[in-house]
Amino acid sequence: MSDEKKIYELIEKLFPINRSITGDGVRETLSILREYIPLKIHEVPTGTDVFDWKVPKEWNIRDAWIKAPAGNKIVNFKKNNLHLLNYSVPVEKKVSLDELKKHLYTLPEQPDLIPYRTSYYSERWGFCMSHNQYEALTEGEYQVCIDSELKEGSLTYGELFIKGKSDREVLISSHICHPSLANDNLSGVAVAVSFAKHLLEKDLNCSWRFLFIPGTIGSITWLARNEERLNKIEYGLVLSCVGDSHGFTYKRSRQEDAEIDRIIEKVITDRGEEPDVRNFLPYGYDERQYCSPGFNLPVGCLMRSHFGEFPEYHTSADNLNFIKQESLKGTLEVLMDAAAVIEGNGTYLNCKPKGEPNLGKRNLYEKTGGGQKNSAEKMAILWVLNQCDGNHSLLDIAIRSGLPFQDIRNAADALLQTDLLRKFNKD
Repeated sequence: MSDEKKIYELIEKLFPINRSITGDGVRETLSILREYIPLKIHEVPTGTDVFDWKVPKEWNIRDAWIKAPAGNKIVNFKKNNLHLLNYSVPVEKKVSLDELKKHLYTLPEQPDLIPYRTSYYSERWGFCMSHNQYEALTEGEYQVCIDSELKEGSLTYGELFIKGKSDREVLISSHICHPSLANDNLSGVAVAVSFAKHLLEKDLNCSWRFLFIPGTIGSITWLARNEERLNKIEYGLVLSCVGDSHGFTYKRSRQEDAEIDRIIEKVITDRGEEPDVRNFLPYGYDERQYCSPGFNLPVGCLMRSHFGEFPEYHTSADNLNFIKQESLKGTLEVLMDAAAVIEGNGTYLNCKPKGEPNLGKRNLYEKTGGGQKNSAEKMAILWVLNQCDGNHSLLDIAIRSGLPFQDIRNAADALLQTDLLRKFNKD
């Protein structure tokens, strides 16, 4: 089965599960992910101090509905979990239409869609419905029921650490707290799983850490529990909204010139695509936690459509029909290309820098000269020799030359088989 088919099928399996920032839906999701990759699952108790926050109470939901005056259910959580205001407190009572409307959320500008709304840190109850349904409500007494529970429990997240030859770490993070939203962010979760499976089969130089966490409070919790190891993180990406048909969008890290920023822009460009590159903004997904000034980690955010800028965002239209298998495949390919750069980059030194060395006697130059065209292979070798002075990495050379990174890496490998190139060690 193809990668894109496997990714899509995992999204299909996860889509119906009701997830939030805590609770059994998160546990069920992580349990499924553990069938694909060897996740370690962590439980952090309610009330645990995590910097300026505390781990919240655990929330679980069994059922929720609204019955019209005639006794029929007009909203049913079991048919669409977006119908419930996420983290709603329990309630069971009869209310007037005016009272009910105080607890309803709709999208007047998108009247056919159900919105996704949450109330994590303010105890309230509510329902979401299409605005057309809202407009059709009639006077009378409505019965509402939310069979939920807020209790002392824990926050749950998943972590996979793939040990490489060095302690240099790459962080890949995706959020798992959204119910029945395919692009935001089951696409990021499922692509990350597929990416991890590929890396598990490789001999790696860097160590790779994958996080599957509730948004905001999850990353803050992980950072608080792992502060002593953060200096090992040299690259990082948050994956979100990577399954729709839009081209790639990349939000740079707070550093804005971190190597990961240059890598992602380069590998997308090498694919013949033009990424929509955004400067850092302290709003969005968990990159803003990793990039907070107390950490300033080199973590960017890879997307297709930018969050909040596509009409399906946080609505019932972000469904399985909205994401595309070819887009999921393309995102995985970008990540694999980025991994090739991270794993294969390095700085080298030309051992014969005075003039151009004789490539012909080393079988690195064509036998017949004078042609009008230079091959990409020859140009890559010339660029590597010219730029390998101990000050430029292979990534630097690929960007300056405009050649694909893999061409530059291949040229360096060929030159390393001769007396012309050696690894540069600053020490």
